Amino acid sequence: MNLKNVLTVVAISATTAILSVVGYGKWMEKKYAGTQEAGKLPVNYAGFFGNNVPGGPADFTAAATSATPAVVHIKTKTKARQVANSQPQQNPFGDMFGGDMFDQFFNGPRVVPEQQASGSGVIVSQDGYIVTNNHVVDGADEINVTLNNKKSYKATVIGTDASTDLAVIKIEGDKFPYLVYGNSDDVKLGQWVLAIGYPLSLDVTVSAGIVSAKARSININQRQSKTPVESFIQTDAAVNPGNSGGALINTNGELVGINSAIASPTGYYTGYSFAIPVNIVKKAIADMVKYGSVQRAFIGITYIAEGISDKESASLDEKYGSSWKTNDGVFVTGVAEGSAGGAAGLKEKDIITKINGSPVNSGPQMVEQVALYKPGDKITVSYKRNGIENTVSVTLKNKAGNTDLVKKSTILDRIGGTLENLDKKTALANEIAGGVVVKKLGTGLLSKTRMQEGFVIASVNGVDIKNIEELKAALSNARNGKVRFDGIYPGYEGNYTYPLNLGDSEE
Repeated sequence: MNLKNVLTVVAISATTAILSVVGYGKWMEKKYAGTQEAGKLPVNYAGFFGNNVPGGPADFTAAATSATPAVVHIKTKTKARQVANSQPQQNPFGDMFGGDMFDQFFNGPRVVPEQQASGSGVIVSQDGYIVTNNHVVDGADEINVTLNNKKSYKATVIGTDASTDLAVIKIEGDKFPYLVYGNSDDVKLGQWVLAIGYPLSLDVTVSAGIVSAKARSININQRQSKTPVESFIQTDAAVNPGNSGGALINTNGELVGINSAIASPTGYYTGYSFAIPVNIVKKAIADMVKYGSVQRAFIGITYIAEGISDKESASLDEKYGSSWKTNDGVFVTGVAEGSAGGAAGLKEKDIITKINGSPVNSGPQMVEQVALYKPGDKITVSYKRNGIENTVSVTLKNKAGNTDLVKKSTILDRIGGTLENLDKKTALANEIAGGVVVKKLGTGLLSKTRMQEGFVIASVNGVDIKNIEELKAALSNARNGKVRFDGIYPGYEGNYTYPLNLGDSEE
């Protein structure tokens, strides 16, 4: 065989081998579809490797060491008190032995014993301002704060807000350790976070987890407010009773949230916990310190809430077709007359996509962004109408429909009326220790009762009161907002009772 023939055989053999390898590769590729090729990345991983991953290495030592001195243990005490019996009982003796006496025995006031509770808080300034949950200090007669160094202080309430479930209290002193604010808008899904607090009456405890979700609403604040603000950071960091009001921090030791609730069928941690974003917290603290209450701003719209039922979904389908089913924004179902949104030209069926340039894809996200502002502030609202994007300037208003800042209201402001202490002569003539005279009913909650001017409030929920200060204390101790006024009209026989629900005035 000559050289030419040898080269021809080699070329044919090489070509056959190459085709065989290529063909086998194609066959294997088809047979094992779905396998991943080593060293090749899909487009969604572009820019991932080679950059610093948020959170860095999973070493929490520095963050925990920096933050724990600024997280405090809060213990509250509520004094024993008499309250009206909310469940009247049948008098088994009828009128046999004097019905009135036995009715009073069975349906009279009952004594609620002293109650103690505990939670957590975060020092946010060196002069002793502390943020915690409203439900931690609500109704407490005494608040004690213990620092990580075991030093204890009496605390006073600066302001509370049921809508966000936040409260600010203060201890006297200076140069306290405090947590530095982070930015909750920068928090990312999957990011490491630490929950710090005093769960189950244990000493300061640190647990780690990741951010599971953002802008979560679990409808828990509606138990205490008619205008709840919920846009929680959801994590799987272990949080238990006692953690309420404690810190959620990132791995830089910055405060990114205040732990507020858990989702659990048992009342103890079973997988998910929820924290109030620090951007909402910062604004609420500033308002409570400056004004005594949080300045809530409203656009004045109604929109489709999270987690609607199948029945509600069918009703929306019937009314709006498929246009309300959007992931690109918040579908507007109504605009209040005279509201900020109405004045800016927003209409039903608009889809709000951005607040001040920040994208909003759900009601909680929108609520979170609006919660950062106060009445009178101007924001931009971007929305889609008939597929066309628009942006308008909106001047936010308060709940009353104007741009005024709302002053802190006391319990006496809410019930309204003109009140005076009963003079000793009238008290003696009517055989009572004292009381409060309702000179004018005003336009507050008293006007919603059948009470007449001139009524003397002698007791509240079965607790005798002699003056306005005791009336204020008795009202502040009213649980669930249920109040029963007992008293007299001087010059007329008999005792009179008027029920009242303080919750009618709350947000």
